[in-house]
Amino acid sequence: MNISKLRTGVGVDAHKFGESGPCALAGLQWPETPRLLGHSDGDAAVHALCDAVLSACQLGDVGSFFGVDKPDMVGASGVAMISALRDFVTAKGFVINNVSLQIVGNQPKITLRRDEAQKVLSDALGAPVSVAATTSDEMGFTGRGEGIYVIANALVLAP
Repeated sequence: MNISKLRTGVGVDAHKFGESGPCALAGLQWPETPRLLGHSDGDAAVHALCDAVLSACQLGDVGSFFGVDKPDMVGASGVAMISALRDFVTAKGFVINNVSLQIVGNQPKITLRRDEAQKVLSDALGAPVSVAATTSDEMGFTGRGEGIYVIANALVLAP
């Protein structure tokens, strides 16, 4: 492998909670957690993942690819977004090596379903996705339980 063709990308996303559930996060439904507000299903983990991959490939960002100007994206599932992203970047000749996600928030409790989330996201992306979670020790909007913040890092091989 030619390491000069390795590219990294970082993606971040934040969404606030709405009044009712279920919450879509990390490719899963969390019925006990309020819904994350967004144009699509609000899955901040998926949006950060998409931004990281697109950034690594120098192909824009989630807003340019799945933006609010696209009516077909209203309520779109995160898993469907990842599949479309995978098809797009692989058609351009990129190989996605892996993505790492860090979810910051008080809820839902990611540890309880981490393996399931990693499998769903990895299957959709066609590459390993690791999921980690933390709180912000009661600081900021995540600490007050107002929403979720996600940081993603992707590694791809350029054509």
